[in-house]
Amino acid sequence: MSEIDLSTIEAENSVDARGSACPGPLLEAKKGIGKVKVGEILEILSNDVGTRTDVPAWAKKVGHDYLGFLEADGYDKHFVRRNK
Repeated sequence: MSEIDLSTIEAENSVDARGSACPGPLLEAKKGIGKVKVGEILEILSNDVGTRTDVPAWAKKVGHDYLGFLEADGYDKHFVRRNK
């Protein structure tokens, strides 16, 4: 699999979980993934540091691709590709 330039990704849907503590961002990701089609990308905005481990673990567990995250101004942008 080739490296993806996360700064060029245009997600089909975005959920804003900034200001939400664990497990809020993960719950928002679970709801948001249902709003994108298989093969599309969900962006999760979060300033909770636990999201950096929670979202990749969840994506792997349920069979989606965690593409990574970008640091923004006080929060992270996480990207998940829906696989099923």
